[in-house]
Amino acid sequence: AKKSESYEICFVPDNDYRGFLKRKVTGLEEKVEGGYFVDKSGKILGNHKGYPFYTIGQRKGLDIALGKPAFVTEIIPESNTIVLGEEGDLNKNEMKVSGINWIKYDGITDGMEVFTKIRYKDKGALSTLHSTKNEVYVRFYEDVKGIAPGQSAVFYEEDDVIGGGIIQRQ
Repeated sequence: AKKSESYEICFVPDNDYRGFLKRKVTGLEEKVEGGYFVDKSGKILGNHKGYPFYTIGQRKGLDIALGKPAFVTEIIPESNTIVLGEEGDLNKNEMKVSGINWIKYDGITDGMEVFTKIRYKDKGALSTLHSTKNEVYVRFYEDVKGIAPGQSAVFYEEDDVIGGGIIQRQ
C-alpha cells in the first residue's frame, strides 16, 4: 500500500500544530487576530484563527465545511489570509529560493540540472536552476506538490549536496 505524503511538521508532538505554538509563544492567540479563508479568486469562504496556525497542504483541522475537501494552498501573512483550494492546486512546477548557500561549487551554471528536495524524506524532483544576483529560480520538469514558502530547498547532484536556501512566495 502506498503511504500518503505528510504535510505535518515533523517535530510537533501528535501533529498538534496549534497547541505547539500556543505552548511555545505565550499569548499568541491574543497577539494574532483571525482572518479570512478565501478561494483562489479572493471570494471569502469563512473565518480562521490566524495565519500562524496553518501550513501549506493542510486539510485537517481547518474548521470550515465547504462540502468538499479543502486544502491550504497559500498563506498571505500581510493580510492574514488563507487561500483554500483543491488538492490539485498544491501542484506547482517552479519556485523562487533566496538566502542561497552554495556548498559544492561557488555558484551554478544557468540551467544546471539538479535534484531538488523541498521537505524532509522528499525523494527529490529533477529540476533546472536559474540564478539571479540574490535568488535562484527552480523549474521542475514535473509538478511538485506542496511547495511551502519559508521552508528549505536543498539542491543535489547525485548524492552530493551542492547548496540550498529558503523557499520564497512567488
